[in-house]
Amino acid sequence: MTPILAFDLETVPDVAGLRRLHPQWAALGDAEVAAAAFAARRERTGGSDFLPLHQQRIIAIGCAFRDAGGFRVRCLGTPQDSEARLIGDFFRVIDRYTPQLVSWNGGGFDLPVLHYRAMVHGIAAVRYWESGDDDRDFRYNNYTSRYHSRHTDLMDVLAMYQGRAAAPLDELARLCGYAGKLGMGGDQVWGAYLDGRIDAIRNYCETDVVNTYLLYCRFQLMRGHLTPAAYQQEMQVVRDALSAAAATGAATHWTEFLSAWVAEITPEGGASASAAAGSL
Repeated sequence: MTPILAFDLETVPDVAGLRRLHPQWAALGDAEVAAAAFAARRERTGGSDFLPLHQQRIIAIGCAFRDAGGFRVRCLGTPQDSEARLIGDFFRVIDRYTPQLVSWNGGGFDLPVLHYRAMVHGIAAVRYWESGDDDRDFRYNNYTSRYHSRHTDLMDVLAMYQGRAAAPLDELARLCGYAGKLGMGGDQVWGAYLDGRIDAIRNYCETDVVNTYLLYCRFQLMRGHLTPAAYQQEMQVVRDALSAAAATGAATHWTEFLSAWVAEITPEGGASASAAAGSL
């Protein structure tokens, strides 16, 4: 089977970069630099303090990886690793496995951030940027084209590439009966980072990628690429993997996740559609 990699980033303001862009902030502390950047952004946009993507610094990359060997989920590297190390690890996974990438708003946020930050650090990503010059299989299906499937941005695809139709990951996951977001939201990451709660941020990132993978399985069921039986089997594979991780006692967020994942909506579309077709 083609390996599947659902991924998600957690970012904070790039305070070192902001000091380079705004030398007048050089003497300010990290929280003060960020506060000044947020204020400047609100003034520029008329309300939003969300910083431009090139001013974000990656502090966690969550990966849910499914291949013939099973299902694994973790954040790359360690909490102490540099941004450059995390980005390099991510692209090395792509170089090694050429996986199917799956994201939620990855085309609008995660991948552009990775592009900018890889450029800042001078990190090579040869397989990722392949577009058919060296591998003809990538000519009409590569990672960087919006309408190619080697990267599936579920939010973008389900919304028919219309921003006004986009749904939040948390809400759609919970509507389908999955756990949804636990512990924090994206707008709380900076505060948690300032408080030194990097482990909590990494746990939150990991639950996001599992929600994304579960929704991808639901999408494959809807497309007919998974039968209802195969879908249920895949749900059990994920449950078993998370249960095994929770049993170690070192990953308590999976105990909470499994407890919240108790009301999954049973898929009925395949059977009812067949019955309806037979009655015409």
